[in-house]
Amino acid sequence: MNRIFHLDSIDAYNKLYGLAPQHPLVSVIDLKQATKAVNHLCFHYGLYALFLKNGVQCTLKYGRHNYDYQEGTVVSFAPGQVVEVEMAQTEMAPDVLGLLFHPDLIFGTPLAEKISSFGFFDYSQMEALHLSEEERAKFLDCLQKIKEEAAHPVDRHSATLLSANIQVLLEYLHRFYDRQFITRHKVNSEVVRLFEQELKSYYNNDSPKSGIPSVAYFANRVNLSPGYFGDLIRKETGSAPKDLIAQHLVSVAKHRLAVSDLDVSLIAYDLGFEYPAHFSRMFRRLTGQSPRQYRTSFRRIDLNDIR
Repeated sequence: MNRIFHLDSIDAYNKLYGLAPQHPLVSVIDLKQATKAVNHLCFHYGLYALFLKNGVQCTLKYGRHNYDYQEGTVVSFAPGQVVEVEMAQTEMAPDVLGLLFHPDLIFGTPLAEKISSFGFFDYSQMEALHLSEEERAKFLDCLQKIKEEAAHPVDRHSATLLSANIQVLLEYLHRFYDRQFITRHKVNSEVVRLFEQELKSYYNNDSPKSGIPSVAYFANRVNLSPGYFGDLIRKETGSAPKDLIAQHLVSVAKHRLAVSDLDVSLIAYDLGFEYPAHFSRMFRRLTGQSPRQYRTSFRRIDLNDIR
Protein backbone atom coordinates (compact mmCIF):
# COMPACT_ATOMS: atom_id res chain seq x y z
CA MET A 1 0.00 0.00 0.00
CA ASN A 2 1.35 3.44 -0.94
CA ARG A 3 2.20 5.73 1.92
CA ILE A 4 0.06 8.86 2.24
CA PHE A 5 1.65 12.30 2.01
CA HIS A 6 -0.46 15.26 3.12
CA LEU A 7 0.55 18.09 0.81
CA ASP A 8 -0.54 21.11 2.83
CA SER A 9 2.28 23.56 2.14
CA ILE A 10 4.76 24.59 -0.53
CA ASP A 11 7.59 23.94 1.90
CA ALA A 12 6.47 20.33 2.46
CA TYR A 13 6.58 19.65 -1.29
CA ASN A 14 10.02 21.24 -1.68
CA LYS A 15 11.41 19.17 1.19
CA LEU A 16 9.88 15.97 -0.21
CA TYR A 17 11.73 16.41 -3.53
CA GLY A 18 14.79 18.17 -2.11
CA LEU A 19 14.05 21.42 -3.93
CA ALA A 20 15.28 24.85 -2.90
CA PRO A 21 12.82 26.88 -0.80
CA GLN A 22 10.81 29.53 -2.64
CA HIS A 23 7.83 31.76 -1.93
CA PRO A 24 5.85 30.26 0.99
CA LEU A 25 2.51 30.31 -0.88
CA VAL A 26 3.44 29.69 -4.52
CA SER A 27 6.16 27.82 -6.37
CA VAL A 28 7.05 27.09 -9.98
CA ILE A 29 8.30 23.51 -9.91
CA ASP A 30 11.09 22.01 -12.05
CA LEU A 31 11.59 18.42 -10.95
CA LYS A 32 14.78 18.17 -13.02
CA GLN A 33 16.30 20.02 -10.06
CA ALA A 34 15.02 17.49 -7.51
CA THR A 35 17.62 15.87 -5.26
CA LYS A 36 15.29 13.23 -3.82
CA ALA A 37 13.42 10.48 -5.69
CA VAL A 38 9.69 10.01 -5.07
CA ASN A 39 7.55 7.07 -6.15
CA HIS A 40 4.67 4.88 -4.91
CA LEU A 41 3.14 7.77 -3.03
CA CYS A 42 -0.44 8.84 -2.36
CA PHE A 43 -0.77 12.64 -2.33
CA HIS A 44 -3.60 14.18 -0.32
CA TYR A 45 -3.69 17.68 -1.80
CA GLY A 46 -4.16 20.80 0.30
CA LEU A 47 -2.89 22.96 -2.55
CA TYR A 48 -3.78 23.76 -6.14
CA ALA A 49 -1.37 22.10 -8.59
CA LEU A 50 -0.68 21.99 -12.33
CA PHE A 51 1.95 19.73 -13.90
CA LEU A 52 3.35 19.48 -17.43
CA LYS A 53 5.13 16.21 -18.15
CA ASN A 54 7.96 15.84 -20.65
CA GLY A 55 8.94 12.23 -21.27
CA VAL A 56 8.29 10.52 -17.93
CA GLN A 57 6.67 7.08 -17.82
CA CYS A 58 4.25 7.76 -15.01
CA THR A 59 0.77 6.57 -14.12
CA LEU A 60 -1.54 8.55 -11.90
CA LYS A 61 -4.49 7.02 -10.10
CA TYR A 62 -7.45 9.23 -9.27
CA GLY A 63 -10.47 7.56 -7.69
CA ARG A 64 -10.88 4.06 -9.12
CA HIS A 65 -9.15 4.60 -12.43
CA ASN A 66 -5.59 4.79 -13.77
CA TYR A 67 -4.55 7.03 -16.61
CA ASP A 68 -1.27 7.64 -18.37
CA TYR A 69 0.38 10.97 -17.83
CA GLN A 70 1.26 11.39 -21.51
CA GLU A 71 3.97 13.40 -23.23
CA GLY A 72 3.00 17.06 -23.52
CA THR A 73 -0.05 16.86 -21.26
CA VAL A 74 -1.16 18.96 -18.31
CA VAL A 75 -2.92 17.56 -15.26
CA SER A 76 -4.41 19.67 -12.49
CA PHE A 77 -5.45 19.03 -8.91
CA ALA A 78 -7.31 20.97 -6.23
CA PRO A 79 -7.40 20.89 -2.43
CA GLY A 80 -9.17 17.79 -1.13
CA GLN A 81 -8.18 15.47 -3.97
CA VAL A 82 -6.21 12.27 -3.43
CA VAL A 83 -3.86 11.13 -6.19
CA GLU A 84 -1.55 8.11 -6.30
CA VAL A 85 1.74 8.33 -8.23
CA GLU A 86 3.25 5.20 -9.79
CA MET A 87 6.34 5.38 -12.00
CA ALA A 88 7.58 2.39 -14.02
CA GLN A 89 11.06 3.12 -12.67
CA THR A 90 11.93 5.50 -9.89
CA GLU A 91 13.59 8.54 -11.44
CA MET A 92 15.70 10.98 -9.47
CA ALA A 93 14.98 14.10 -11.55
CA PRO A 94 11.98 13.57 -13.84
CA ASP A 95 11.34 16.13 -16.58
CA VAL A 96 8.22 17.66 -15.06
CA LEU A 97 7.34 21.33 -14.76
CA GLY A 98 4.51 22.67 -12.67
CA LEU A 99 2.88 25.23 -10.46
CA LEU A 100 1.76 24.90 -6.86
CA PHE A 101 -0.17 27.58 -5.01
CA HIS A 102 -1.84 27.66 -1.62
CA PRO A 103 -5.51 28.75 -1.30
CA ASP A 104 -4.38 31.46 1.13
CA LEU A 105 -2.51 33.19 -1.70
CA ILE A 106 -5.69 34.13 -3.56
CA PHE A 107 -7.92 35.09 -0.64
CA GLY A 108 -9.29 38.59 -1.21
CA THR A 109 -8.29 38.65 -4.89
CA PRO A 110 -10.48 38.43 -8.03
CA LEU A 111 -9.14 34.91 -8.61
CA ALA A 112 -10.74 33.74 -5.36
CA GLU A 113 -14.14 34.67 -6.78
CA LYS A 114 -13.46 32.86 -10.05
CA ILE A 115 -11.44 29.79 -9.05
CA SER A 116 -14.53 27.56 -8.92
CA SER A 117 -15.28 28.32 -12.59
CA PHE A 118 -12.12 26.53 -13.70
CA GLY A 119 -13.79 23.13 -13.82
CA PHE A 120 -10.71 21.30 -15.06
CA PHE A 121 -9.46 21.10 -11.46
CA ASP A 122 -12.19 18.49 -10.98
CA TYR A 123 -11.35 16.48 -14.10
CA SER A 124 -9.80 13.08 -13.57
CA GLN A 125 -8.76 9.97 -15.49
CA MET A 126 -8.25 10.18 -19.26
CA GLU A 127 -9.06 13.88 -19.12
CA ALA A 128 -5.64 15.51 -19.19
CA LEU A 129 -5.08 18.51 -21.43
CA HIS A 130 -2.97 17.73 -24.53
CA LEU A 131 -1.00 20.81 -25.58
CA SER A 132 0.09 21.84 -29.05
CA GLU A 133 3.59 23.30 -29.40
CA GLU A 134 2.15 26.81 -29.48
CA GLU A 135 0.04 26.15 -26.38
CA ARG A 136 3.03 24.62 -24.60
CA ALA A 137 5.06 27.76 -25.28
CA LYS A 138 2.26 29.90 -23.84
CA PHE A 139 2.08 27.65 -20.75
CA LEU A 140 5.83 27.98 -20.18
CA ASP A 141 5.72 31.74 -20.69
CA CYS A 142 3.03 32.06 -18.02
CA LEU A 143 5.09 29.91 -15.63
CA GLN A 144 8.10 32.14 -16.18
CA LYS A 145 6.13 35.30 -15.37
CA ILE A 146 4.81 33.70 -12.16
CA LYS A 147 8.31 32.57 -11.23
CA GLU A 148 9.71 36.08 -11.72
CA GLU A 149 7.00 37.66 -9.59
CA ALA A 150 7.41 35.01 -6.87
CA ALA A 151 11.13 35.85 -6.70
CA HIS A 152 10.38 39.56 -6.21
CA PRO A 153 10.67 40.83 -2.62
CA VAL A 154 7.25 40.63 -1.00
CA ASP A 155 5.36 43.92 -0.90
CA ARG A 156 1.72 45.01 -0.79
CA HIS A 157 1.32 44.29 -4.52
CA SER A 158 2.69 40.74 -4.42
CA ALA A 159 -0.48 38.75 -3.77
CA THR A 160 -2.45 40.75 -6.35
CA LEU A 161 0.18 40.38 -9.07
CA LEU A 162 0.81 36.69 -8.36
CA SER A 163 -2.88 35.82 -8.39
CA ALA A 164 -3.38 37.88 -11.57
CA ASN A 165 -0.58 36.00 -13.35
CA ILE A 166 -1.95 32.67 -12.14
CA GLN A 167 -5.40 33.64 -13.38
CA VAL A 168 -3.97 34.39 -16.83
CA LEU A 169 -2.50 30.88 -16.94
CA LEU A 170 -5.80 29.32 -15.84
CA GLU A 171 -7.70 31.32 -18.47
CA TYR A 172 -5.35 29.98 -21.14
CA LEU A 173 -5.89 26.43 -19.91
CA HIS A 174 -9.63 27.04 -20.07
CA ARG A 175 -9.24 28.15 -23.70
CA PHE A 176 -7.04 25.15 -24.52
CA TYR A 177 -9.62 22.75 -23.03
CA ASP A 178 -12.32 24.37 -25.17
CA ARG A 179 -10.15 23.71 -28.21
CA GLN A 180 -9.66 20.11 -27.11
CA PHE A 181 -13.42 19.57 -26.78
CA ILE A 182 -13.84 20.80 -30.36
CA THR A 183 -11.04 18.68 -31.84
CA ARG A 184 -12.41 15.59 -30.08
CA HIS A 185 -15.92 16.02 -31.44
CA LYS A 186 -16.10 12.47 -32.84
CA VAL A 187 -15.11 10.88 -29.52
CA ASN A 188 -17.34 13.25 -27.57
CA SER A 189 -20.32 12.46 -29.80
CA GLU A 190 -19.98 8.84 -28.77
CA VAL A 191 -20.10 9.88 -25.11
CA VAL A 192 -23.33 11.80 -25.81
CA ARG A 193 -24.78 8.73 -27.53
CA LEU A 194 -23.88 6.51 -24.57
CA PHE A 195 -25.38 9.04 -22.15
CA GLU A 196 -28.65 9.11 -24.09
CA GLN A 197 -28.66 5.31 -24.21
CA GLU A 198 -28.04 5.00 -20.47
CA LEU A 199 -30.72 7.61 -19.73
CA LYS A 200 -33.33 5.76 -21.79
CA SER A 201 -32.31 2.44 -20.29
CA TYR A 202 -32.77 3.78 -16.76
CA TYR A 203 -36.44 4.54 -17.46
CA ASN A 204 -37.24 1.82 -19.98
CA ASN A 205 -39.60 -0.03 -17.64
CA ASP A 206 -42.29 0.84 -15.14
CA SER A 207 -40.53 -0.55 -12.06
CA PRO A 208 -40.07 1.92 -9.18
CA LYS A 209 -36.73 3.72 -9.10
CA SER A 210 -34.52 4.18 -6.06
CA GLY A 211 -34.03 7.86 -6.87
CA ILE A 212 -33.48 10.40 -9.60
CA PRO A 213 -30.24 9.51 -11.43
CA SER A 214 -27.55 12.12 -10.86
CA VAL A 215 -25.03 13.56 -13.28
CA ALA A 216 -22.36 11.65 -11.33
CA TYR A 217 -24.25 8.38 -11.96
CA PHE A 218 -24.11 8.83 -15.74
CA ALA A 219 -20.53 10.14 -15.64
CA ASN A 220 -19.51 6.96 -13.86
CA ARG A 221 -21.32 4.86 -16.49
CA VAL A 222 -19.12 6.35 -19.22
CA ASN A 223 -15.95 6.38 -17.06
CA LEU A 224 -15.56 10.14 -16.79
CA SER A 225 -15.46 12.53 -13.86
CA PRO A 226 -18.69 14.50 -13.24
CA GLY A 227 -16.96 17.79 -14.03
CA TYR A 228 -15.49 16.72 -17.36
CA PHE A 229 -18.66 14.84 -18.31
CA GLY A 230 -20.82 17.89 -17.56
CA ASP A 231 -18.64 20.22 -19.62
CA LEU A 232 -18.47 17.74 -22.50
CA ILE A 233 -22.25 17.28 -22.65
CA ARG A 234 -22.86 21.02 -22.39
CA LYS A 235 -20.44 21.81 -25.23
CA GLU A 236 -21.79 19.04 -27.48
CA THR A 237 -25.52 19.58 -26.90
CA GLY A 238 -25.84 23.14 -25.62
CA SER A 239 -27.59 21.86 -22.48
CA ALA A 240 -26.37 20.80 -19.06
CA PRO A 241 -26.76 17.06 -18.36
CA LYS A 242 -29.04 17.75 -15.38
CA ASP A 243 -31.41 19.60 -17.73
CA LEU A 244 -31.36 16.73 -20.23
CA ILE A 245 -32.12 14.29 -17.40
CA ALA A 246 -35.06 16.45 -16.32
CA GLN A 247 -36.37 16.76 -19.89
CA HIS A 248 -36.26 13.00 -20.41
CA LEU A 249 -37.91 12.38 -17.05
CA VAL A 250 -40.77 14.71 -17.97
CA SER A 251 -41.11 12.94 -21.32
CA VAL A 252 -41.49 9.59 -19.52
CA ALA A 253 -43.94 11.17 -17.08
CA LYS A 254 -46.07 12.53 -19.94
CA HIS A 255 -46.34 9.04 -21.42
CA ARG A 256 -47.40 7.52 -18.11
CA LEU A 257 -49.92 10.28 -17.46
CA ALA A 258 -51.38 9.74 -20.92
CA VAL A 259 -51.67 5.94 -20.97
CA SER A 260 -52.51 5.13 -17.34
CA ASP A 261 -54.90 6.18 -14.60
CA LEU A 262 -52.26 5.94 -11.89
CA ASP A 263 -52.38 8.68 -9.29
CA VAL A 264 -49.84 11.44 -9.88
CA SER A 265 -48.20 10.65 -6.54
CA LEU A 266 -47.61 7.03 -7.56
CA ILE A 267 -46.09 8.11 -10.85
CA ALA A 268 -43.80 10.48 -8.96
CA TYR A 269 -42.66 7.73 -6.60
CA ASP A 270 -42.14 5.31 -9.49
CA LEU A 271 -39.93 7.85 -11.25
CA GLY A 272 -37.73 8.17 -8.17
CA PHE A 273 -39.06 11.28 -6.48
CA GLU A 274 -39.14 11.20 -2.70
CA TYR A 275 -41.84 13.87 -2.59
CA PRO A 276 -44.62 14.19 -5.22
CA ALA A 277 -44.59 17.97 -4.80
CA HIS A 278 -41.03 18.08 -6.17
CA PHE A 279 -42.16 16.15 -9.24
CA SER A 280 -45.14 18.47 -9.79
CA ARG A 281 -42.94 21.54 -9.41
CA MET A 282 -40.43 20.29 -11.98
CA PHE A 283 -43.18 19.19 -14.38
CA ARG A 284 -44.83 22.61 -14.22
CA ARG A 285 -41.51 24.39 -14.69
CA LEU A 286 -40.76 22.48 -17.90
CA THR A 287 -44.28 22.24 -19.38
CA GLY A 288 -46.21 25.20 -17.96
CA GLN A 289 -48.84 22.77 -16.60
CA SER A 290 -49.30 20.60 -13.53
CA PRO A 291 -49.30 16.83 -14.15
CA ARG A 292 -53.09 16.72 -13.61
CA GLN A 293 -53.66 19.61 -15.99
CA TYR A 294 -51.54 17.87 -18.60
CA ARG A 295 -53.49 14.61 -18.23
CA THR A 296 -56.82 16.43 -18.53
CA SER A 297 -55.75 18.47 -21.56
CA PHE A 298 -54.24 15.41 -23.30
CA ARG A 299 -57.41 13.38 -22.90
CA ARG A 300 -59.57 16.28 -24.02
CA ILE A 301 -57.50 16.54 -27.21
CA ASP A 302 -57.66 12.78 -27.68
CA LEU A 303 -61.47 12.74 -27.37
CA ASN A 304 -61.79 15.61 -29.83
CA ASP A 305 -59.68 13.63 -32.31
CA ILE A 306 -62.04 10.64 -31.99
CA ARG A 307 -65.08 12.81 -32.67
